[in-house]
Amino acid sequence: MRILLVDDEVTLATTLATGLTGAGFTVEVAHDGVAGLHRAQEGTFDVLVLDIMLPRLNGYEVCRTLRQRQVWTPVLVLTAKDGEYDETDAFDLGADDYLRKPFSFEVLVARLRALVRRGAPERPAVLDAGRLTLDPSQQRVHLEGVEVRLTAREFQVLHHFMRHPGDVLTKTNVLQNVWDEFYDGDDNTVEVYVGYLRRKLGREFFETVRGAGYRFVPDR
Repeated sequence: MRILLVDDEVTLATTLATGLTGAGFTVEVAHDGVAGLHRAQEGTFDVLVLDIMLPRLNGYEVCRTLRQRQVWTPVLVLTAKDGEYDETDAFDLGADDYLRKPFSFEVLVARLRALVRRGAPERPAVLDAGRLTLDPSQQRVHLEGVEVRLTAREFQVLHHFMRHPGDVLTKTNVLQNVWDEFYDGDDNTVEVYVGYLRRKLGREFFETVRGAGYRFVPDR
């Protein structure tokens, strides 16, 4: 399991690299955004741990550029920035998880292993479901050619469903993949967001499978 750690705090990066190596990961370290972007594109990594406040190129731009260039390595943002909009911006730009400093090392390891298990399947530039299209790199959704404005979380929920067309997804599956496996809120949150999407896109795209979950039905 290969990790690219991009953090300009040399002491922290060294400590983390040592701990992650002891936990069974192979770790490569970069200390600025330009170097991190280069290594992420040229190397083969299972997960990228990315700070936001980096010299030369910030973590937001690193993540945005990777997704635009169709590099789908899972990204965990590890940062001292703790504003609600900082987290939303990170997810909007393609991050897969977000952990604030200071943090528990055990939680970091658990989240990294979860991201590695999910993997980085190749994703098409634009997901096409007939009348409905979703562009991950541009973070845009169009219904019959007209752009539909979604919140960051609505976009993430729709993206997850559209990557699994025809599959029955449980509420737990959606929570683990869109929120994370440590989310301890009510699983009816998924029902709420499916409701939002039905109102904005049409009920026909989301089929309720009683006792199981929901199925995304492409409009062919």
